[in-house]
Amino acid sequence: MWSLDELAELVERHAALYVRWSKGPAVDADHHSRDELTGVALPGLCANPLSVEPWWAGRPVRTWVARRLHDYNHLRADRGPGTRAWVLEGVERGRGPDNEPLVECTRPIAWVAEAVVDEAIAEVERASTAESWGPLQRGNGPPD
Repeated sequence: MWSLDELAELVERHAALYVRWSKGPAVDADHHSRDELTGVALPGLCANPLSVEPWWAGRPVRTWVARRLHDYNHLRADRGPGTRAWVLEGVERGRGPDNEPLVECTRPIAWVAEAVVDEAIAEVERASTAESWGPLQRGNGPPD
């Protein structure tokens, strides 16, 4: 089982890693994602890249990875029982309706343990206080 630090080290060493929230690679192997509004089959799995963006400018990779897990943690509840985060290596095949990468999984890497997700949430909460981040609101309303 990985810690958040070990996952960050993996991200530093490997390009083309993504995190996906689903019931896992065995279930996903037989499916592609669908547009929830129209039902249209998409040309890959909805996933989020773990590669660090250049604008992150030398900040800790651990915090970057924590943010990636934190931002989509709500999918555990949204997608129902058995939904967990897992890491995959993949190739982008397009963009989804929310501009997320649609990925062909070339190699499932591993599940992300719930303890690591909890560690990521705590890291983002700690960093948002210590580094004077803005609010991390994910509401549906218009901006103030």
